[in-house]
Amino acid sequence: MDITEFDEIRPYHDEELPPIFEELIADPAFQKAACEAVPNVPFELLAQKMRTCKTKLDFQKAFCYGILWKIAGDHTDGLTLDHTALPDKSKAYTYLSNHRDIILDSGFLSILLVDQGMDTVEIAIGDNLFVYPWIKKLVRVNKSFIVQRALTMRQMLEASTRMSRYMHYTIAEKNQSIWLAQREGRAKDSNDRTQDSVLKMLAMGGEGDVVDRLIEMNIAPLAISYEYDPCDFLKAQEFQLKRDIEGYKKTTQDDLLNMETGLFGYKGKVHFQAAPCLNEQLKGLDRTGPKVELFTRISTLVDQQIHRNYRIYSGNYVAHDLLAGTHEFASHYTAEDEKRFETYIDNQLKKIQIPNKDEDFLREKLLLMYANPLTNYIAACQ
Repeated sequence: MDITEFDEIRPYHDEELPPIFEELIADPAFQKAACEAVPNVPFELLAQKMRTCKTKLDFQKAFCYGILWKIAGDHTDGLTLDHTALPDKSKAYTYLSNHRDIILDSGFLSILLVDQGMDTVEIAIGDNLFVYPWIKKLVRVNKSFIVQRALTMRQMLEASTRMSRYMHYTIAEKNQSIWLAQREGRAKDSNDRTQDSVLKMLAMGGEGDVVDRLIEMNIAPLAISYEYDPCDFLKAQEFQLKRDIEGYKKTTQDDLLNMETGLFGYKGKVHFQAAPCLNEQLKGLDRTGPKVELFTRISTLVDQQIHRNYRIYSGNYVAHDLLAGTHEFASHYTAEDEKRFETYIDNQLKKIQIPNKDEDFLREKLLLMYANPLTNYIAACQ
């Protein structure tokens, strides 16, 4: 395999880091961002520390690890990972997860893995987020590989095939785990469903038939449960804007606001639950039918594991009952839980400042975001 074909999309090799660090250190926009991320520390000291990092993991442990645990300490009520379904810690997995937060889903996973004596993950990240040149450099230092978005159909096919080959190479040759969202973009209504196109992309690389190629990837479904989603009001707002404005599209500024809100908004408890690797279930599949049906069956397998492994919080039960106008799940929460959740929703609604604000529509969208994980959990456990 000629691995130079990955040069445009892969993370930097460790030996490439010194000149990249110098480029970042010389960039005023990076300097400003670094000083905001690590306040009360002179930039010269940060630059000095960067230059001592010999590997990407050194950099992550020196900077990202502390920043992410500080975010967890300041903006969550606890961050946990249960990895017991994957006992072999030396094996590389493709963690295929539901997607709530642009930065923290993969960031929190990495620091939790480090605390359990494992390596961090390589991260698939869309190039639509590279609003400044330094961001692209920084994510490649931070073990990210690039998903190219704004392409023609033919270019998209070539880019997807190359990315799939890169991911197979990463799992098989580098023995390096990967984090990948189950769909393009976050699930705005928290109704988490694996897109068949993600599995089709994974099956473009590797050897053998579709199932063999997916087995090569050691897919481990991962359920990420945020008690509160700080971007929920922005997602609800987007639903109304899309409803009212034909062809509405988010701007770069909207993406930046979502990133900032996700990082520094209140999240309550956050739990990561790894499900067993899918390889045994994949081996048992009937491979003779149409490929389209096969991908749908595999997506369903992933969804069942993610839904079954959700951690359900009191707010999910309250939201479900408020939407249905019943008290079906009243045994799962107290009057205090209910009041706390309703106050939270009211406060999130107040943050939405748009013309012709449709309170009823927005409230329903917010409640749906918290009810859907419970609806899916119940269906998966039956």
